[in-house]
Amino acid sequence: MKIAVTVQGSGPEAPVDLRFGRAAGFLVVESETGKTEYLDNGAAVGAAQGAGLQAAKRIADRGVQVLLTGHCGPNAFRALQAAGIRVYTGLVGGRPRDAVASYQAGALEAATAPDVGGHW
Repeated sequence: MKIAVTVQGSGPEAPVDLRFGRAAGFLVVESETGKTEYLDNGAAVGAAQGAGLQAAKRIADRGVQVLLTGHCGPNAFRALQAAGIRVYTGLVGGRPRDAVASYQAGALEAATAPDVGGHW
């Protein structure tokens, strides 16, 4: 399974980014192998509108099934749901490996709705 974590930089030690649509990028972790891939989100970060939609498409195109982030707005949340990606909000910082470990341990609860307004 592919798990995407919002991050502030390109390495596996980059801090978790609390934003989804305007995160610097995503660390995609293959849960079975531990292999990681960084997806840059620079195009969406600078977008005047639609950052969350662009980011959702980027991770969906990579086959991501789970997203771990701090916050997710309404348009992005709907796009992620439509793509079949389960969203887990509420991260408060730390490193991607810690977020993935919390998810795998069942310590995170799936979001049922966006937790911030648009353009957050």
